This record gives sequence, C-alpha cells and structure tokens, in this order.
Amino acid sequence: MADKDFTEEFEKRVGAELRGFLTRTGVLDERVPECPDVEERWESILHSYLPDGVREFAGYPVVSLGWMMFVGMAMAFYWDIDWEDYSTHADIYGELRGLRGFDNLDEAIVEDVLGYRGEDAARVTAIAADCAQRVLSIMNHSGIEGGTATALACYKAALHQLYLAGVGMELNALGYHMRPLGG
Repeated sequence: MADKDFTEEFEKRVGAELRGFLTRTGVLDERVPECPDVEERWESILHSYLPDGVREFAGYPVVSLGWMMFVGMAMAFYWDIDWEDYSTHADIYGELRGLRGFDNLDEAIVEDVLGYRGEDAARVTAIAADCAQRVLSIMNHSGIEGGTATALACYKAALHQLYLAGVGMELNALGYHMRPLGG
C-alpha cells in the first residue's frame, strides 16, 4: 500500500512547483482559477488515461506526464465553450486521443482543439514540456522506488497536478482571472 502522507506531501510539492513556475512565466495569476466542473471529471479522465500513460512512462516519461497538462487545457476550453454538451461526454480523453492518436495528442489539442498556431503553439507546447520535465525531476529526486504502490500513487498525484495546471493555464488564457474585488 502506498504511503498516504508521502504521496500527499509529494502532490503538494509538485503543485507548488508548477504554480510557481507558471506564475513566473506569466501564464498563471497568483490566485489560480478553480473550475469544480472540470475537477469533478478528474477520476474519469485518469481512469481512461492511465493505461496509455503508464505504458509510455518507461520510454517517454516527459510525454507521459506532459500530455495530461494538455488534457487539462482541453477540458478548460470545453468548459468555456459548451460545458452543457461536453459534460455529458463519457470519455473525453478517448475522444482527444482519437483525434490524432496518443503520440500526437499534444498537437491535436494545441492546434485542433485550442486553435493555437505558430509561435503561440510553440510557446504553449514548450511550457507544458518544461512543466513535465520539472515534475519528472521532482519524481527522480524524491526517493520513490519504481514499480511500487507508492510510485503509482505519486505518478497519479503528479498527473493530477499537471491536469490542474493545464486547466488553470487555459482558463487564464481565456480571460478568467482571480483578482480581489474593490480597491
């Protein structure tokens, strides 16, 4: 069984690192926008993604981690444009993967779903890759033994924080800013 305290601390550390980096990069405000509707879909997204993500982790850990950030971006976009429709989709991750396959999930979401092109697409992709690399570094320096329940729990925790980072980043890009009211 995974060490729950270790996993919770690991997830907090990953979340803090991602929020700090994205804030310094200027793609996220100090106060991260929250979207409970999209957060509620996390478990079903994870369940659908996990077979692909785990399979790819050994050979392509940055891809395995980073793709979840793109999924979070897509979910925020879907929430903004027509959540009444998208909230009824049973397997949004499967639909996203079906656009161009797992290997091209980043391009499918950035270009086909979000509509980024050129420098904007390259910037979003580079930020997600940097986030995934940062998370992998945290994983590699956390003393997590591969193939254990704790390793899987930490992988899921990392994916969760990358998902939330993607949601926050895209909501921010769409103009949702969490700022105090008044003077």
